[in-house]
Amino acid sequence: MTEPIRVLVAEDQDLLRASLVELVDSDPALTAAGEARDGREAVAAAARLRPHVVLMDIRMPVMDGLEATRAICAARPEVKVVILTTFDLDEYVFEALRAGAGGFLLKNAGTDEILRAVHTVHHGNAMLAPEVTGRLIAGYARPRPDAARLAGLTERERDVVAAVVQGMSNEEIAAALFLSRATVKTYLSRLFLKLGVRDRTQLVILAYESGFVDGLR
Repeated sequence: MTEPIRVLVAEDQDLLRASLVELVDSDPALTAAGEARDGREAVAAAARLRPHVVLMDIRMPVMDGLEATRAICAARPEVKVVILTTFDLDEYVFEALRAGAGGFLLKNAGTDEILRAVHTVHHGNAMLAPEVTGRLIAGYARPRPDAARLAGLTERERDVVAAVVQGMSNEEIAAALFLSRATVKTYLSRLFLKLGVRDRTQLVILAYESGFVDGLR
């Protein structure tokens, strides 16, 4: 029997935290591994409970979700973090993604979307709210002198990066580029190593920071 995905819920509002725990436990493939009321508790709980995924509110007392995400991802890179945000107020989401978060959702996301996010990031894919992703990253990414990092990519590698930026899954990339899923995984592994990024989310961020995305518009 497959081990359930263990989820840590970090949220300072008691009612919302309880609702998220209940939601997690409603999915037979998930289990609520624990709760945290602030970022410091989240870091300690992640070390103690070793969850697979953390649902992380970005605005919390004592230590905010950004600091907590950075600490958790640095200490336990295998732990995936999904940021919960109000978007209009949370200018730190981009930095959280750079710190290692697997994605973000608006706090008014539907229950199905939240559950899908947990499954998605657990399996190594990014889960970024599609209606605001481009605006968010474009708003906070600042082009850097290291644009040359993507200059040495082959044409096919650039195609794969472009597909990832558009939010395509491995299956969709394979269909669009007439590749097998295994070949897509190989391309992604090589790109991560070649560009010094840890996952698809950081690949997307690099694409925006380097100006690569400007060439796609």
